[in-house]
Amino acid sequence: MAELIEQFLNHFSMITGIMMEQRLLGAAVIMALFGVLAILVDFFIHRIVDYIRRKSNVDIDKTFIGTIHRPAWITMVLIGALLTATWLKLDARIDYVVNAILKTLLIIVFAVGLGRLMKTICHRWWIKRRQGQQIIHLVENVGRVMLLVAAVGLFLLVWQIDISPLLASAGIVGLAVALAARDTLANFFGGINIFLDRPFATGDYIILESGERGEVVDIGVRSTLIRTRDDEQISIPNSIVANTKIINESAPEPRYRVRIKVGVAYNSSLEEVEAAMLAVAESNQSISHVPEPRVRFRAFGDSSLEFELLCWAKTPADRGRVIHELNIAIFGEFQKRKISIPFPQRDVYMHPFQPDAVDPPAGEQ
Repeated sequence: MAELIEQFLNHFSMITGIMMEQRLLGAAVIMALFGVLAILVDFFIHRIVDYIRRKSNVDIDKTFIGTIHRPAWITMVLIGALLTATWLKLDARIDYVVNAILKTLLIIVFAVGLGRLMKTICHRWWIKRRQGQQIIHLVENVGRVMLLVAAVGLFLLVWQIDISPLLASAGIVGLAVALAARDTLANFFGGINIFLDRPFATGDYIILESGERGEVVDIGVRSTLIRTRDDEQISIPNSIVANTKIINESAPEPRYRVRIKVGVAYNSSLEEVEAAMLAVAESNQSISHVPEPRVRFRAFGDSSLEFELLCWAKTPADRGRVIHELNIAIFGEFQKRKISIPFPQRDVYMHPFQPDAVDPPAGEQ
């Protein structure tokens, strides 16, 4: 065993000596080794990991494999090129330019690869987790910005670009940009507040302080989109959304409370009225039975006894249709049960005309 090791070291020393004498040959050997290594890395990621995924219960997404395998072998090739350039001992200026170009390519490969990997992870997270999708969207956007800033910083470092003049003028430029884009910044931070506080989510029905009601379609970094029942889309800046009162009809429970007010004649049976209204609510498929519908006798009106049916529609989107169906069903049920719905009446009395009660003209007094 010792002899084999000694023979290997002797051959290695001989090959190294030849490579030191023949720089081009040594560079070709280094590049060939890293080319083979790149092929092996690509084979391992694309074949072996995919084989493990298919033959085991390990949840490895095929898209994930496709995202990382290309940047991996390109990285190995670029590292081999960097070592090759170092081995050749080029002129200082040429060596600086070649190394800077190769390192720039490495930065681009890493930035693009990490960006696609982050997008893939967020997409899988989005599919598996239906709650908190706005936070996932925010994480993806912030991650892209941070990745871009890091890539630009590394690029400036590689090319040894002095950014002191840029930093000196950054204060003035930043102040001018902040003043010009104060509304945009306010909307951005308002969007962050919405993502963190989560007063509503995509798909919720909300009522704005100005009276608009609709379904939240999208919560962006700059604005929030809602679609009204008239299929009109309203874009609201996040700075306004974060500083206004909003009623969320879908929270904390997705159901929506429906109130149906109706008056019945004074000679009606109160038990019969209550039973009729409850029967209508229980027969409607869009009404939630937890909590159960209920009827309340509210007041003695001028012309009728005021009742109110309280029930819960399963979703706020069903509000208009449910009210329509309940009104029609209550009217029909009252007609079947001979329960009358009175309307206001006024009695007008005409007094007979009395001539003696008229004052005489002023000249005849």
